[in-house]
Amino acid sequence: MASNRLRRNYRFQKLPCRAVSHGSNGAVAPASNSRPSVKEAVRFDRVISRTALLKTSHPPLVSSDALAVSLPVPPSINHLYASVNGRRLLSSAGRAYKIQVGQQVWLALAQSPVRLLLQDRLQSGPLVISIRFFFASSLRRDLDGGLKITQDAVCEGLGINDNRIVETHLYKHVDKVNPRVELSLSPLPPLAHST
Repeated sequence: MASNRLRRNYRFQKLPCRAVSHGSNGAVAPASNSRPSVKEAVRFDRVISRTALLKTSHPPLVSSDALAVSLPVPPSINHLYASVNGRRLLSSAGRAYKIQVGQQVWLALAQSPVRLLLQDRLQSGPLVISIRFFFASSLRRDLDGGLKITQDAVCEGLGINDNRIVETHLYKHVDKVNPRVELSLSPLPPLAHST
């Protein structure tokens, strides 16, 4: 019979987990003093993120000029960071979000026939990012909290330095049925940065 207890993960945060081991005959028995893996530590966050990913049903648009994807809403700023031994670190929810967004961006690029041309354009010059947040409620969420994690996740997923983003557009909307983030990343037009 499985036992419910508090375990500590590698970041010294107390996490509820169910310690079980599966035998060769399919029987479930309590596990010994094994430490939970990183997968177990972020399992709950990924389940939430996967359901949020399923709700973002807008297909990605990849052209030679821009990348436009629909992403899940990032965790709130209160859930993005954790204090460990006096240091402020990205929480498991934040790490899971960055991984998920990176995978989603690469999947959108991999399915596009113009991915090499777009990657070359994104790697070579200044960039413009436009982010539209569609929250379930207009209360208690601000735009700047989601900007950094979303921008970092997309730039990390594409392998580009986020200091090349020279123009940012943020918009806030309410969509109770389908909360999401619609992101567009494109090179800065030549006329805008030649002056």
